[in-house]
Amino acid sequence: QPKRKAAFGSVGRRIPYRILHVINQDGESLGNMHRAEALRLMDEHGLKLVLLRENVEPPVYRLMTGQQIHEEQLRRAEKKKASPKPGVVQKELSFSSAIAKNDLEIKTKQIAQWIEKKHHVKVTIRQAK
Repeated sequence: QPKRKAAFGSVGRRIPYRILHVINQDGESLGNMHRAEALRLMDEHGLKLVLLRENVEPPVYRLMTGQQIHEEQLRRAEKKKASPKPGVVQKELSFSSAIAKNDLEIKTKQIAQWIEKKHHVKVTIRQAK
């Protein structure tokens, strides 16, 4: 059974890298430091080390409070929810508020077909001049 990847980087004491680039809870860079020194800072201030970017050399970690971690997880979940899912087609239709009755009927039939095909439909109505 494969390990589940944490929703937001690695949090805590298990850090696989020797040298880290550390950012404090206010967003200021503390520079590159050894893992042991970063852990000492973490303990002194009662914070947690969170991996932000591991594809750079050295990997970037940030000291965060539990509240900051929770807020970041919520922010990322909201962003993920807002982005369209792969495989889901989104159709967009826009028309004027002065649209003729027949044109409106044709467009509503088109929207109904898209909904039957399980497409996401976005309708924009512009105000007529």
